[in-house]
Amino acid sequence: MRLKDRIALITGAGSGLGLAMAERFAAEGAKVALVDWNGEAAAAAAARLGAAAIAVRADVTQAADVQASVARAVGVFGRLDILVNNAGSSHGKGPFETVSEAEFDRIFAVNLKSVFHYCNAAVPVMRGQGGGVILNVGSTAGNRPRPGLAWYNASKGAVHNVTKTLALELAPDGIRVCALAPVATETPLLATFLGEDTAEKREQMRAIVPLGRLGRPEDVAHAALYLASDEASFLTGVVLDIDGGRSV
Repeated sequence: MRLKDRIALITGAGSGLGLAMAERFAAEGAKVALVDWNGEAAAAAAARLGAAAIAVRADVTQAADVQASVARAVGVFGRLDILVNNAGSSHGKGPFETVSEAEFDRIFAVNLKSVFHYCNAAVPVMRGQGGGVILNVGSTAGNRPRPGLAWYNASKGAVHNVTKTLALELAPDGIRVCALAPVATETPLLATFLGEDTAEKREQMRAIVPLGRLGRPEDVAHAALYLASDEASFLTGVVLDIDGGRSV
């Protein structure tokens, strides 16, 4: 029960990494607001968690939706201890010049602007409480970029950079800020990173991971639990690779 009585808000929680983190947090005693643009997915996920969870439909790129989702979580649960900026998107793998301006804007809006909106909404709440934890989901693509994902790589590099900057700015307020940097993980976005989800492509990815497998959602959930818990109370500004040694 490492998160007993803590209140968490997780974006992109209707599936994939977000859902895995929500399940892990709830199992450790937290109450969780599951935010997703797909309201039905969020509702189904929250129903699985029972009274420990609520579902909130929100577009993480829109300030009004973000403010409303934070207000809903605080209104229902009374506070906000943990914010997980997990919602993410990518363009298809290929040469940088094949990515349209609209795709570029969408990727940066979902991957980076959402962090801007949620920090603006959540930090005043955390300051009023005397502290909190913000976890931003980055990627090994932000540390060790590969060809074919130029603008996705850039967006995650920015997430890592802002994580370290916010860690410094918010330390006096007792707010810790860290990032999670997973390698290619078995989520709905996997095909985007591989180019196509085939046995051959998966084997090519496994071959460059020293521990010999793709990431699993639970790998990220376990790491997020640690960083959100009091066991990590002296960690801030950390970008934690969850990559089987890929970035070494």
